[in-house]
This record gives sequence, structure tokens and C-alpha cells, in this order.
Amino acid sequence: MRIDYIDTPKEERFFNKNPADDVAEIFETPLTGSYNWDYNLQEDRIKRIYELGKTLNWNVEVDVDWSIPFEDPLEEFDFDDSQWANHKEYKKFSREVRKMFFNDTRTWTISQFLHGEQGALLVASQLCSCAPTYNAKLYAASQTFDEARHVEAFNKYLQTRLYHMWPIGTALKGLLDKILTDPRWDLKFIGMQIIIEGLALAAFQTIREVTKDPVLKQMIGYIIRDEARHVTFGIHYLKDFVQTLTKEQQLDRARFALEACTVSRNRLKSYDVWDKYGFDRDYTEEYQQDNVFSTQFQDILFTRIMPNLKRIGLLPDELKPEYEKLGVLKYAEGDSDYETSWEELTKPLN
Repeated sequence: MRIDYIDTPKEERFFNKNPADDVAEIFETPLTGSYNWDYNLQEDRIKRIYELGKTLNWNVEVDVDWSIPFEDPLEEFDFDDSQWANHKEYKKFSREVRKMFFNDTRTWTISQFLHGEQGALLVASQLCSCAPTYNAKLYAASQTFDEARHVEAFNKYLQTRLYHMWPIGTALKGLLDKILTDPRWDLKFIGMQIIIEGLALAAFQTIREVTKDPVLKQMIGYIIRDEARHVTFGIHYLKDFVQTLTKEQQLDRARFALEACTVSRNRLKSYDVWDKYGFDRDYTEEYQQDNVFSTQFQDILFTRIMPNLKRIGLLPDELKPEYEKLGVLKYAEGDSDYETSWEELTKPLN
């Protein structure tokens, strides 16, 4: 759903008000759930992360100061557009059209965060049923509430600050479909806790550093703290489980992770925005590959994922050449979130 809002007042830009026009997309999954009658809580890091989640709960309506005025940097052209300066189409744009392009790009990105969080909400709710252990079920339930809060937060931000929303991108939608419809619980863990949440965590940290909106900075700070727990939980839980699989099963899971990483490289490419402004996709792909800003951002995303895949045993030698082709294998030697200190997970926001 795309809205032409150039001459529309901000408060009237958002969404068709008629709920009959909203479409719910149905998906089916051969999900197999499991009871677990062993209610003994193991005193391990996973239990501590679960307890921490209860302690650090926050309220979107109360803990984020939505009353702060939105001083949009685009209004005064107070932003750096050098990353697009040599693009053959962009450099023909007037100052006003450039502002519109950056507003659409910004809004598209926040929209993808919202859609991704809804996907995370659905996967976490599935894990409540299909995760095999009591500890994992409890944590999945707490994560489900976290993801619901993130959906609420990004939705409110779009409605009250940007007044516009873009549909989910093709790459993200395909990845979510694959994770949601796969019957194997551990692939849901790998796809969500390691790949999608890892990418989101890296992207959120970058956005928080560069945004000039104090509300977005505050809101994403809370979300980052939640996501760090989710990723840490996934690594600790999967590390031991992967070791119980046969070599063939491990390779199968590793191939799934590779496929997810390959798709995720296109997750934050705003094809819909490019199309709206008449950009040639092939040319723009090549332009971004040679653009230091774009490549740096893509690299930041994978500095989070690659060490985590290596730590849980899903970076076998057979697949390293494929990661080399993606240009991300070099990040595997970094620190994983398995080593994240308790102080880092519990420190207050600043």
C-alpha cells in the first residue's frame, strides 16, 4: 500500500481509515507442538535472561516521551546526501524532490522494522508451542510480549511522527514465510534468533547513533536492550543443541542459515522507493555496491551474525567459500554475543 501524500497535510497522510480495506494474509504451517511435564527450572544463563526480561519490562506509552516535538531535519535539508550524489537519476533531482526521496527512504526503513517485528512476534508465539524444554517455552513467551511491544512502538512512531507506511519488502517477506512455515523448531530459532534478530540489532544500533530525533533514539534504545537478550538466548540455547545433531543435520541447518543470510543482504534495499523515483534497479544495485556508505552499512549488519554462526557451530568449512562470495566471511572472527557480559545486558539506558 503506497500513498501519494505530496500535497496532503501530515495528519491526513496515514492509512486508509476504512478497516474493510485492511487485508489479513493467511499462512499455513505444519507446526508440531510439545508438552513438557518437567517443571524444574535449571539455574543457568537462560533462566537468568528470562528473569532479566521480567525486570526490564517497559511501556511504550509511558516510558517513551512522545510529547517531544518532531524537528524534522529534512525540512531544512539538514542531512548528508553524499551517498547518492553521483547517482545518475538522483543528481537530476531538485532540492524538494531529494527531500521527498530521503523521507520515503527513511519511512520505508522504519516500515520494514515494523513488519520484521510482526514476523518476530509470530515466530516467538510458535516457539511457545514447539520449543522442547520448559525454560525455552517460558523465554519464548516473554519474547512474544517483547515483540508485541516493538510492533506497538514502531507502529506508533510511523503514525505519529512520519504519517506514512510502506508494504513489506520482498526479501524480508520471503525470509519470514520460510521461517514461519518450516515445521522444525530449531530452524525457527536459527532464522529468528540468529539471523533476523541479529540483523535487526545491528541496524537498530546504527539508526540510534545517527538519528536526530530524540524520540526514535529513546525508543530504539529500549528495543535494542530487548533484542540483545533475544540474540544471547538464541546462541546459548542453540550452541548445545547443535552439538547433538549428526553431521548431515548440522550441514542442513548451516545451509539454511546461509540461504537466510543471502536473502538478508537484500532485506534493507528499498526497491519500492527506487521504483517510485524511476531508478533503474540494476544500475542502482551496482551503484550501491561501489558506494562506501552502503557497503559499510551492509558490513555492520554481518559483523553481528557471522561470529554467532561460528559460535554455535553453523559455519562449516564446506560453506565458507559461499560466505566468501557474499563478502562477509571475514567477520566470523569477531566476538559473538555468547560472550556478551551480564553487565552489558543489565546496564541502564543513557
